[in-house]
Amino acid sequence: MREMKLIVAALGLAFAANAFCEDAKPAAAPEVKRTILERHDQSGIEGVEIVTGTAEFPKGGVIGFHTHDGDEAGYIVKGEVIWRVKGQPDKTLKAGDHFFNPRGSAHSVVASGDGGTVFSTWIVDKGKPMATPAP
Repeated sequence: MREMKLIVAALGLAFAANAFCEDAKPAAAPEVKRTILERHDQSGIEGVEIVTGTAEFPKGGVIGFHTHDGDEAGYIVKGEVIWRVKGQPDKTLKAGDHFFNPRGSAHSVVASGDGGTVFSTWIVDKGKPMATPAP
């Protein structure tokens, strides 16, 4: 009988510890809202398109490291973000600042402060994914 009580007590502690650990897990980052505004074939260049769009970063929002099959030029419309490029120091960008990601550059964007909105133009290979996760 004593062994049974010990087993029940141990199971109770394990369940309690598991519940505590579940509560201690960090909350998922708020989702970034991405919107493609337009797509156009690039004149005179077969298989290339120009895409424009926005990314709205709520406080704590993150787009992880990724690459594009083409170039990206961006502008910070409002707020503040941290632009990360592998192999380079992080750079805080504020409304009015701009950035450029050449083809294949592994980069990430993270909300800073209360977040921000980014407008980008991509000149990319048509039919390829807009972004590919980077290790």
